[in-house]
Amino acid sequence: MPASAIAKELGKIVGADHVLERPEDVMLYEYDGGLSTGTPEVVVFPTSKEEVSQIARLASRMKVSLVPRGAGTGLSGGSIPRAGGIVLVVSRMTKILEIDAANRRAVVEPGVVNSDLSAAVAEHGLYFAPDPASQRASTIGGNVAENSGGAHTLAHGVTVNHITGLEVVLADGRVVQMGGKPVDSCGYDLTGLFVGTEGTVGIVTAITVKLTKVAEAVETLLAIFNTVDDAANTVMSITSDGITPVALEMLDGKTLRCVEEATHAGYPMDSGAVLLIELEGLREAVTEQAEAVRAVCQRHQAREVRRAANEAERQLLWKGRKTAFAALGRLAPAYYTQDGVVPRSHIAKVLRYIETVAQKCNLQIGNIFHAGDGNLHPCILFDLRDPDQVERTHRAGKMILQYCVDAGGTITGEHGVGMEKNELMPLLFSEDDLAVMKRVHDVLNPQSVLNPQKLFPAPRSCRETNIADAQRGRR
Repeated sequence: MPASAIAKELGKIVGADHVLERPEDVMLYEYDGGLSTGTPEVVVFPTSKEEVSQIARLASRMKVSLVPRGAGTGLSGGSIPRAGGIVLVVSRMTKILEIDAANRRAVVEPGVVNSDLSAAVAEHGLYFAPDPASQRASTIGGNVAENSGGAHTLAHGVTVNHITGLEVVLADGRVVQMGGKPVDSCGYDLTGLFVGTEGTVGIVTAITVKLTKVAEAVETLLAIFNTVDDAANTVMSITSDGITPVALEMLDGKTLRCVEEATHAGYPMDSGAVLLIELEGLREAVTEQAEAVRAVCQRHQAREVRRAANEAERQLLWKGRKTAFAALGRLAPAYYTQDGVVPRSHIAKVLRYIETVAQKCNLQIGNIFHAGDGNLHPCILFDLRDPDQVERTHRAGKMILQYCVDAGGTITGEHGVGMEKNELMPLLFSEDDLAVMKRVHDVLNPQSVLNPQKLFPAPRSCRETNIADAQRGRR
């Protein structure tokens, strides 16, 4: 069906002013924070579950793909339309529907920005714990779709650990409620099933979240090391000693120098790596833990362990961490961020391998990541205008993820699979595993109208070719 006809029908639902179809308008929605692109035929901006339901019915009837989109900050192509069709943007669904401070719950629409929710509940001494680096832009709906993490997930967990209920529009337009305010609901845990499905089985229209009480005391430490290995080994020792920081982040020398030049956060320009370590809880316990962390760092040749002297200094250290990816733009016009996970005991080994990949592919790679839970974020720097660099960047990414799997890890910790890693799913799952997932998908999205060609690999021949390419690159 022509885009003009689709746009006309959508205009009857949301109003013509809230539908885009001109090429110069829809091209703004053909990319996210990753490398992949795909141009929609039409973009629509609903304001309610009723409108989303009608749009889903229309797409199902017309057999036109429907791709939900939040702020477009994703890093795996999850909100990119592979088959044209309709992109449904939730940027007008931004209401905080309820704040239940007594029970530490809030109900929000999917377009609410992550950090805005924490700001809205701050007067109650509460906040929303998942904090992806993009939290000042990324939406709660997008966080749910990708099961986003963040710097403070080591102690608090990722998005799924903070979602107790969802209102979801299915592919045929039905509106269903999953879970609610209680911690535990009877029956199947459909809320847990839905989080992380990347818009392939439903579109979330309301989210019930847990709120976390602001801690009595917070201590932020910056441990400085001459080598990446010493920093990586420290991570293992901190957790094996029974200390669980709320955040345990690592930046290598290349990255921290860019960060310091951009933010002047106090990162030492001549160091090989730093750990940003945050502890929270009761004041006495935090003080005791901080001393224990300092001792572990010194045991692993930390040349210095600094303590943020006040809130302003603490926020500056975190500003450096949160803006690190942007700071790497000083070294190259573009970057490609990977998202592999490995056991903490393998961090040093995997970082050494990443350096060999950089040399083999003749690329610069900076490392900044959630070291406490082994969630690596190698940042591959390249020039998007050079096809050869683009090809080498993709190859380097596959090599790194293959190595992460070989080390006992996985291909994503928070960025999702989307359209950039779906062909690598057979590295982790058997044919039977994938078939079970696909059966669940097909029950809820039988015509593959919702976000098609995501998460699942293509037919066998394509999958085998892709994996063989990754394996050849490692040799």
